[in-house]
Amino acid sequence: MNTKINTESKKHIYRFFWQTLVSVITILPFVYLWNTKLNPLLGQSFLNKGNILMWIIYLILMWTFMYVFNGFQIGLGRKSHLYIGQCIAYTCLNAVEIMITILMVGRVKYIGVILLTYAKLYVVQMVIMFLLTNFGTDLYRKVIPAYRMLNITGVHDNNLDIRLSGYRAKYKFDQTISCNENIEEIKACILQYDAILLNDLPDEVRNQILKFCFEKGKRVYFPPKISDIIIKSSDEMNLVDTPLYICKNTDISLAQRFLKRVMDIVISLTGIILTSPIMLITAIAIYAYDRGPVLYKQVRCTKGNREFKICKFRSMVVNAEKDGKAQLARENDSRITPIGKIIRSMRIDELPQFFNILKGDMSVVGPRPERPELIEKNCMKIPEFAYRTRVKAGLTGYAQVYGKYNTSFIDKLKLDLIYVSNYSILMDIHLIFLTLKIIFIKDSTEGV
Repeated sequence: MNTKINTESKKHIYRFFWQTLVSVITILPFVYLWNTKLNPLLGQSFLNKGNILMWIIYLILMWTFMYVFNGFQIGLGRKSHLYIGQCIAYTCLNAVEIMITILMVGRVKYIGVILLTYAKLYVVQMVIMFLLTNFGTDLYRKVIPAYRMLNITGVHDNNLDIRLSGYRAKYKFDQTISCNENIEEIKACILQYDAILLNDLPDEVRNQILKFCFEKGKRVYFPPKISDIIIKSSDEMNLVDTPLYICKNTDISLAQRFLKRVMDIVISLTGIILTSPIMLITAIAIYAYDRGPVLYKQVRCTKGNREFKICKFRSMVVNAEKDGKAQLARENDSRITPIGKIIRSMRIDELPQFFNILKGDMSVVGPRPERPELIEKNCMKIPEFAYRTRVKAGLTGYAQVYGKYNTSFIDKLKLDLIYVSNYSILMDIHLIFLTLKIIFIKDSTEGV
């Protein structure tokens, strides 16, 4: 137990130290450039209190964007994911600061100086972040040992232990044991490890092992069942002297629907305007390649299983589904054109869906719309698949941010249900920001 406490304490201390170091070192260039280059541009320069306020604002914004894009998660993932998150975080940070500075200065002739100053600042910060992240991650992996894991398997083989083993610096699986073994033997094995993976166990066995792990202070990982996801969204009630949980299981409120629709209109209009040059170039490239139609329309389902025609840039050959049957895209699919490979990898093929959002068929955030025949097929296997259509279909969603293109449909369903059962406007905003990050992560397009 002492070893565990020491290890956990090391992690918290290390991450706190690293976050503090990053904050101090990356804000110092801003302090210097603000005092020497930007502050003098004001009609009346700030004195000490004004300068300190600007430093504090910059620090708060930096922490906000770094947390939104997971830029502080040293030791929790791959270096490349950290770099991408940090790059986007500092891009957003300095973009906001540029707007603030331009408004404060209030003179057009200084815009060039302001942009150049922040460009220099951004380059310096990116170099610092790259060096710190590279060194900090390597040091973390040497100082903090990986969890020694015990994999307790159930009936279904989902390769979850293999997928987690990809994070070698965090998880090290030393033994696998079936839940059908004698419970006393399982408990004896548990005591030898730092953490336990309950890999799709029957409820009765899982509950018994969970209680034992709680008693012994063992960290436990397990994939949730659909009922677990619904229960997790419940509220606690204290009306009587017996603990009660309430699962309201209601649709999003009228106020939330109104705010979500306003956000959809603003974002879709902005998206159409900003990406119109990209859409024009893409349309020309698709038509020039095979003289076929530029757009691809297909019937999909949104809230309440209402059917609509989704609009995408065509990335496959004409008549890719000659037999009329739904065929999901596969890795190295011969039906995908050279232009299609490019626009799929960069998610450009999804841009016309801004018009679906503006029309009201889709939302910016929500479960991805599926074909009616695929919904019917999946509902025959898992009836709960129909729960996805409790909310409007989306351009991006929980499953797109935290899953991959080829994530199994049951895992995508669970991810979508986490969104459906825990919906909030803040979650939408967070997922929109994280979508900007996953566009640049190759893993998220695996299987496209």
